[in-house]
Amino acid sequence: MKVITHTLEDLSGIGLVRAKIRDYNQLIKTRLTSLVVFSSVVTYLTASKGSINWFELTILAVGGFFVTGSANGINQIIEKEYDKLMQRTANRPVATSRMSVTEAGLFSGVIGIIGIALIALYLNPLSGWLAFAALVSYAFLYTPLKRISPISVFVGAFPGAIPTMLGWVAFTGKIDTAALVLFGVQFFWQFPHFWSIAWILDDDYKRAGFKMLPSNPGRDKITALQTFAFSLVLIPFGMLPAQLGITGMYAGIIGIFGGLMLSYYSFRLVKTCEIKDAKKLMFASFIYLPLVQLAYLIDKI
Repeated sequence: MKVITHTLEDLSGIGLVRAKIRDYNQLIKTRLTSLVVFSSVVTYLTASKGSINWFELTILAVGGFFVTGSANGINQIIEKEYDKLMQRTANRPVATSRMSVTEAGLFSGVIGIIGIALIALYLNPLSGWLAFAALVSYAFLYTPLKRISPISVFVGAFPGAIPTMLGWVAFTGKIDTAALVLFGVQFFWQFPHFWSIAWILDDDYKRAGFKMLPSNPGRDKITALQTFAFSLVLIPFGMLPAQLGITGMYAGIIGIFGGLMLSYYSFRLVKTCEIKDAKKLMFASFIYLPLVQLAYLIDKI
């Protein structure tokens, strides 16, 4: 009996540890954070042209993960009361008080400082400033603006595109034409990507008072047309890296294809204004970024 009781106590302890790990995963949004890091790493590899410094790449990945996770954690602290109102976010650890604001704040602050320090000290100071700018603008500009104006999506697109620029600058140490072009691709991609998600979740966002779609009432032709316009911009922008010699012509063709794909699904949304077509656009946007970024990398190796 003694052995069985001890085993049950151990299992109970393991369960608590697992629950805490799940809460921290939710706090920093591990999967989303990993996708952000992916953009930085792939762009670093593209800039390196096969001359990889594995220590630097590891610092970029770890530092970028910490900074992005920190921004996500601060976001959930600021939006604690609003997260409770939405089905999608009601079970987040801070919203449910499974994790205190103090605990979440300390953890987010510490990993944010560590991430910026790693990037600034072991890569270059400019990369550190970019990481700092991404964290501050996402957590303290984009987050509060969400309840004030749809301009928040435009503001949020800057920290959303910085990871790509960060990957390039981490290797080159400078913001050059290539860094700006690659930044631009990810910047413009975010509008069809995010507005398709906001279209699907519009009812949930409205419960919390978030103004995420560019028009009022939101799911209308004006929003769909703006989404279509930003998708069209990605057609020439996807070709720019090839035209400027950042990557090869095959990658440029894939960039054009990706822009055409998003434009097609955006145009369908203009015609129907239905959630089912917003979902198709959302899935197309999920495909676009890794497809194009990997094409840039593979064509440059």
